[in-house]
Amino acid sequence: MKKIVIINGPNLNLLGRREPQVYGSVRFEDYLSGLRADYPDVELDYFQSNAEGLLIDRLHADGFGAQGIVLNAGGYSHTSVALRDAVAAIEAPVVEVHISNIFAREEYRHHSLLSDACVGMVCGLGMEGYRYAVDYLLRRG
Repeated sequence: MKKIVIINGPNLNLLGRREPQVYGSVRFEDYLSGLRADYPDVELDYFQSNAEGLLIDRLHADGFGAQGIVLNAGGYSHTSVALRDAVAAIEAPVVEVHISNIFAREEYRHHSLLSDACVGMVCGLGMEGYRYAVDYLLRRG
């Protein structure tokens, strides 16, 4: 069975409650249930943490065995060299996801430190960005 890991960073545990005008009103766990139903032949693992070190540990743990990783690092995307280096250090391809369009938001969100270490980015398409990232990783092989 193919394994894809979805990793969400800080504050994404509040999806469905946090700024619904920006992030929507669906809890991620509810979205993930539908995503898993749509991909019954894929092991979709999920991990969320507000702690940078735990995100890095999870990338290290899954980055040499998973077919791919979907990473929404939240605010760490714009600040964490350590998270960028972890993405660069692993073998699994990583797709960066942002629920909102980071380029239509505050200036400091316009640059991601992760992007050059990822195989691609999906942003501004809401929760469906996760589906597009999973599709890409499955087609990439």
